[in-house]
Amino acid sequence: MILATAQTKPKRGDISSNLLNHYKLIELAVQNGANLIAFPELSITGYERENAAALTFTKDDYRIDHLKELAARHNIIIVAGAPILIESEMFIGEFVISPDDSVSIYTKQFLHEGENEFFKSSFDYNPMVRIEDQNISFAICADIDNPLHAESAAKNNTDIYIASIFFSPNGISNAYIDLQNYAQKHKMNVLMSNFSGESWGSPSAGQSAFWNNKGELVAQMNDSDSGLLLVEKQGDDWTSKIVTF
Repeated sequence: MILATAQTKPKRGDISSNLLNHYKLIELAVQNGANLIAFPELSITGYERENAAALTFTKDDYRIDHLKELAARHNIIIVAGAPILIESEMFIGEFVISPDDSVSIYTKQFLHEGENEFFKSSFDYNPMVRIEDQNISFAICADIDNPLHAESAAKNNTDIYIASIFFSPNGISNAYIDLQNYAQKHKMNVLMSNFSGESWGSPSAGQSAFWNNKGELVAQMNDSDSGLLLVEKQGDDWTSKIVTF
């Protein structure tokens, strides 16, 4: 099994440009044999609050059609973030696009201060996918600030916990502490994807990373590159590779 985490520099509100970047990174992941690629929080639009209503997607949005085509053509699961409208409510969500043309939605469960002015939270949209014998579940940004989120994932027999985040240089050290603790405490492998460029007028910290289920940091990207961190499961061990462009 090979997993890819994408580290991107979104263009604010430029959905077309950001999707083109997704396509390039997906193709790069495919060239490296990945079974799954995960992007950061709100990766398709860049992180937004006040402007999010003008950028919303629906579950059947035509703008994810090419992502669905890529998933099917290359037999890869794609996890990409956007503000998603469900029954007239707006959520910070992500599309979990499978090769069989199915699309599941994960919604952020725990919101940052101020996000609740624009978004709802929900525990109702919490899919799990399976690759080989590994159960994979998802988190978005502030979800990882609440230990109950990772605990719930562990109770659902999660083997791999994937966190798509937008963390600043000020917050990334705490994210690392929390994710390492979750990996070690719950014996879960943890994959994290972060932006490496500005979003919402604020800097992001990059440093996308992977911890094994012993809590050991296997690999991390730097704070400025765009590209992929790829990890491959070989027996009980993981190897890593970083591809930048």
